[in-house]
Parts: sequence; C-alpha cells; structure tokens
Amino acid sequence: MISVSKLLCDLDAEGDGLRYDAADESDREQIREEKQRRPVVVWNTTKQCNLYCDHCYAAADTECAPGELSTAEGKRLLDDLADYGVPVVLFSGGEPLVREDLEELVAYAADNGIRPVLSTNGTLITEERARDLKAAGLKYAGVSVDGLPERNDAFRGQDGAFDAALRGIEACQSAGLKTGLRYTITKHNADDLEDVVELLHDAGLDRFCFYHLDYGGRGDEIQDVDLTPAERREAVRTVCDMTREYHARGEEIETLLVGNYADAGYLVEYAREHLSEAAAERIYRYLQVNGGDPTGERVADVDYQGNVHLTQFWQNYSLGNVRDRPFGAIWDDESNQFLQKLRNREDHLKGKCADCAYQSVCRGGSRLRALSVHDDPFAPDPQCYLHDDEIEGQNPVFDTGPEPAD
Repeated sequence: MISVSKLLCDLDAEGDGLRYDAADESDREQIREEKQRRPVVVWNTTKQCNLYCDHCYAAADTECAPGELSTAEGKRLLDDLADYGVPVVLFSGGEPLVREDLEELVAYAADNGIRPVLSTNGTLITEERARDLKAAGLKYAGVSVDGLPERNDAFRGQDGAFDAALRGIEACQSAGLKTGLRYTITKHNADDLEDVVELLHDAGLDRFCFYHLDYGGRGDEIQDVDLTPAERREAVRTVCDMTREYHARGEEIETLLVGNYADAGYLVEYAREHLSEAAAERIYRYLQVNGGDPTGERVADVDYQGNVHLTQFWQNYSLGNVRDRPFGAIWDDESNQFLQKLRNREDHLKGKCADCAYQSVCRGGSRLRALSVHDDPFAPDPQCYLHDDEIEGQNPVFDTGPEPAD
C-alpha cells in the first residue's frame, strides 16, 4: 500500500511506523513502532461467498468448498503466526462473514497479539455482528464497493449489493468500528470514482483504498476491462488531486493506492509538478523505506485449505501447507529457488524494469501480471504507465545514500 495522504499531505496514520519507519513523526497510535520485519498475512478463511464478483482473485463460489480449515486448525494457524511475529492478519474469503466462528477467530488473533482486520463485501454485516466483531477485537473493516449502485451490482452479480454494503458500513460505524472503502478500478467503473468517494465520504468514511486489477482468479479473465496506461495514469492523478482537495478543506481523509508500484514513481513525478522538488525528494525517501512491491516478502497469503501463497492474488502457486509445516518454516525455506529469485528480483528483472530509474521504489511491480501476460514472472509489469523519460531517469532520481536496512 502507498499512502497518498501521507506522502502528499503529511497526514498522520496508524500505519506510518509499519510502512515508513516514521512512527515518531505521527501523533496517531501506531500498529507497529518500526517497519515490519514479518509479513502481513491475508487468511482466506473460506472460499464460499454470497456474491459472485467478476474480479474475484479467489474465484469464490456460492457453495462451501471441501477442506476448509476448522476452528481448531484456524487457532493453530493463528498461534503459529503469532509465534512467527506476524503483525497483522487480514480475514478474507470468499466472504469471511459466512463463517459462524469468525468472531471467535478474531478474538483469538487479538488475544495472541496479532492485529485482526477484515476484508468483506459488507452485505452480511448486521448491527449485531458489527458489535460482536468490535467486542472480539476487530480493528478495521474494509468494505468493497466497486462503483455506483448499477455498476457495483452488475460487477458483483446481485441486485441490491450496493445498498446492502452501505447498510453494512453504517452498522460498522454505529458499532464504533473503523471502516474504509475498497475500490478496484476497471473500465467498467472508472467514471464512478469521484462520485463513489463523495457518496461514501458523506456517509462518514474517511479511509479509501484504490486497488489496481491484479490478474489472479477471475481477475485474470477480465484483462480486457483493465485500464490502458493513459487511463490508469489519469485515474491515479484523480486520486492524488482528490486527496489534496479534501486536505485543503480541512478533512483528514486517508487515501491509499494498492497493487501497482508504478504509482510510487508517479507520485514522485506528481510532486515535482504540483508541489516542489524538495517534496518530491521527501516522498522518494519514504517510498524507498517502504520498499516497493511486497510480494513474497512483506505480504503473504494462507488460503482456506492452509496453502501458503506469495500474495493473496497468486492462488495458483503454493509454497507449502500449514497442515504439514509451520508457516515460518514454509516462508523461510531457502530451498525454494523461485521464492529466492523473487526476493532478489533486481538481479532477474527484464526489459524496461531492469534499468528503470524507479526500480528501488517499485521493484518491477506485479510479477503475477507479468507472468499472466508475458508467461515470464520477471518480464515488465503490463500495468506500468510511467512515461519513457521517467523510466529512463531524465529527471534525476535522488541520491539517498545506502539502501535502508531490513
């Protein structure tokens, strides 16, 4: 995640320590006081979902799939993650609220010192469940809304999904549970971007996460509705402009870009154009600490059957299963040659990514998209939208000294 509001507007957030090693600059209570040393883990607790979304990376279905980790197995997994030092577990799916033991698992994570957060379509959140999740220790609920009602409902395969998600958001707010919007940008809904933000801001949300489409699960089947480089650049510019406009009005709206680290280079160039060279340099330094695309390093995924993946989007490649070995043993397995190459990807990137001026803050972007489009995990990310002069470094990249220590 790249915090636009932090970088462009100096807005404090609870993730400043975790992302930028900048906890001492923030007045907000921090998730962690220093940059994470262990991955945030997405746990796809189930493959079952009450909706059937066009872009679902988990290829969720309306029926329960066999082999789902039981409550007891889930608790063993959480023990394992706590022992390994995982800072955050994102309960996801499918739709995690179809699990009747979700509150029990959230409480178990919280009691083990792991920050529990939730990714949900929001349609199953009632006031009672929101109160129960809050009481269990849930820290944040990210609710997916992918356009105004007509487009959102078409995308999610169910009439009334938008209104149900809005009711879920209102239930979370009523329970005092921090809640945010998750929005995946495609050709279908790009025109709704500003209106959705305004509508949900009016409903009381102050955190917006804008996801680029990754090519996993059913998302791989809809590449034809992904934005062109020019359209993507314009959408990201809109996010940056809106963030600054909200901030200028005195509203502390946290906005984040997710899933495409070309955004890192673009933010530096945006700052050069709209702020100052000094601001661009400051932003570059933060992004260098952040470290670029986190796949296989600062983010991991455990699916509903216990398979460990490089990221939640890369479901068709497993590093191992937590039923067989502890998560830490799987994640630290140096015999996995592909994992080691991915973690040292700078030595293997090809094409324009190999020599890009912004490689240190992007690291080539999505290796999954590269694999899907080019059949090569070290080929350029097809979603890169930086201009040739930016990639070639015709505007000089700053001399920041040695790379930040891990």
